[in-house]
Amino acid sequence: MGKTTGFLEYERKEGAVRMEQERVQDFREFHDRLPRAEQQKQAARCMDCGIPFCQAGVMISGMASGCPLHNLVPEINDLVYRGRMAEAWRRLSVTHSFPEFTSRVCPALCEAACTCGCHDAPVATKEIEKTVIEYAFAHDLVREPVPPVCTGKRVAVVGSGPAGLAAAQLLNRRGHEVTVYERKDRPGGLLRYGIPNMKLDKAVIDRRVKLMEQAGVRFVLNADVGRTVQPGKLMEGYDAVILACGASQPRDIQVPGRDAKGIHFAVDFLGSVTKQLLDSDFKKLPDREVKGRDVIVIGGGDTGNDCVGTCIRLGVKSVTQLEMMPKPAITRLPSNPWPEWPRILKTDYGQEEAIWKFGEDPRIYQTTVSEFVKDRKGRLKGAILVSLEPVKNDATGRIRMVPVEGSQKEVPAQLVLIAAGFLGSEAYVTESFGVAVDGRTNVKTDAGSYASSRDKVFTAGDMHRGQSLVVWAIAEGRNAARAVDEMLMGYTNLM
Repeated sequence: MGKTTGFLEYERKEGAVRMEQERVQDFREFHDRLPRAEQQKQAARCMDCGIPFCQAGVMISGMASGCPLHNLVPEINDLVYRGRMAEAWRRLSVTHSFPEFTSRVCPALCEAACTCGCHDAPVATKEIEKTVIEYAFAHDLVREPVPPVCTGKRVAVVGSGPAGLAAAQLLNRRGHEVTVYERKDRPGGLLRYGIPNMKLDKAVIDRRVKLMEQAGVRFVLNADVGRTVQPGKLMEGYDAVILACGASQPRDIQVPGRDAKGIHFAVDFLGSVTKQLLDSDFKKLPDREVKGRDVIVIGGGDTGNDCVGTCIRLGVKSVTQLEMMPKPAITRLPSNPWPEWPRILKTDYGQEEAIWKFGEDPRIYQTTVSEFVKDRKGRLKGAILVSLEPVKNDATGRIRMVPVEGSQKEVPAQLVLIAAGFLGSEAYVTESFGVAVDGRTNVKTDAGSYASSRDKVFTAGDMHRGQSLVVWAIAEGRNAARAVDEMLMGYTNLM
């Protein structure tokens, strides 16, 4: 696939990124694409490896290796290398619903499992995917087909995140009448209000939703199923319901002073910033709570990084990002061989911007908050940090992070953003539908199934598998659509 000797002739190259001093001035995307000729060279690096782990999408040592959508990466790269862009799009569209999303926000599981990456830099598959989908949009190749025959079956999808959108797309193509219920004022779920605009321009979501609406998918907004919309109404009016509401119950930090004013969950903060930007058409900077303040972000993952980048754009005085676990290794350890997901240090755009602005990495490892400090009016004025050390449990072998005695220190903070992950589904949704949940409060199903414990009710995405990636949500939505179609029709021909 690609050029037989391409991986020997060409080095990995990525599109230009706007410099920090420029990009922190706005909320526009900052990662450009390579010129077409150079992108073809990058596709040529895809070697004829024989066993393409990049498209495997299997779990190894508890982590995903390769694309969960099973995109036929070598075939797509080969077509790009040969300049056959329209064919590359058609190949990609067979397995992928929304490459415009994953090519912007996915951590690139395909690249982590790339055979070329075993000894050299992996093929830049994520950027190649973005080149393909943007070429397709620019040349009017992306169409959402109107089904030629209607089945007369009606399906309600609760949640318009990546899982809900993927399920709605396939079921509509099949000829079912699909209605998507979204509790927010705009469709997209966490794509819209959980990921900052500089990482995923919201016009990219609008572009896809418009195509789906033109093909017949109906979106009902400001419809909070389980509260303003009763589940009984959906059960009576539809032949099937898919719950794709996400794992939206945030993990809290329960320490003294938690009730201080100025402590927010990260996704609530990011969603509020995005909504204010969209409502003002990006003319008003929502910096009232951030500008000139000392901010602590609790959590070292992608959401924590997004908070760092957002705060810098809003004029923060200082920003500190706390990570409970030890600092990862720079390169793979022997215990973490290819093609496992590499557990190595990653410095993302937010941290890069903090280093540029403040001269140092905002992350402090093996540290958490032991207490929030309030002023006399109950407002947050500081936090007491404590160092942690790993201790191995002799019985289970698991590592616990325990406080180091005498390591407490107080630091100033007028805003704290909790980005400590999610616990699972929100109870008001699962309880109102009467579906069984597992120990993590995800909707319970049999292994490999998407059908809940209640007749006609299915589930997909984070609400099914727990907090995960956009690419997994899309794969889940597509699989749930097949399960619903088979239940409704007795068989399915959805791919």
